[in-house]
Amino acid sequence: MDILGWLIIVALFVVGMAGAIYPILPGALAIYAAFFVYGWFFTFKPFGFWFWSIQTIIVVVLFVADYMVNAWGVKKYGGSRASVIGSTIGILIGPFVIPAFGLIIGPLAGAMLGELIHGSSMSRALKVGWGSLLGLFSSIVVKIILQAVMIVIFVIWLIA
Repeated sequence: MDILGWLIIVALFVVGMAGAIYPILPGALAIYAAFFVYGWFFTFKPFGFWFWSIQTIIVVVLFVADYMVNAWGVKKYGGSRASVIGSTIGILIGPFVIPAFGLIIGPLAGAMLGELIHGSSMSRALKVGWGSLLGLFSSIVVKIILQAVMIVIFVIWLIA
């Protein structure tokens, strides 16, 4: 039973880290779920108030940062609210429409389309699309770092 527990925990960690890059996967929530799996299979004893508080704050920061960093990239390059919404929609549906390159093309096209609908020129829309990609890649880096921190905290809490 111990092996099954650890296999599920590791699988959730892998899914979580993959979710940092592929937004359709649960990301931080999968890592958070791994802590519960550990508790159910082994014990919740090592996890007290501070563990759950720190992990929950990281998850909340991840959700807020995910949207904010993407919006920051679009706004930094002069994008409108329509381009932020278009970029967000592109991130969500791009990987389904174009499986291999949808993660990159989706937010770029979504931000550009949003900006064009807003009435901007093609050159401005392209600049805003570039900003959405900058925001996307920045968001991925932030997610990878914070999710890795969640896993490291978990390991430290267990061996401490």
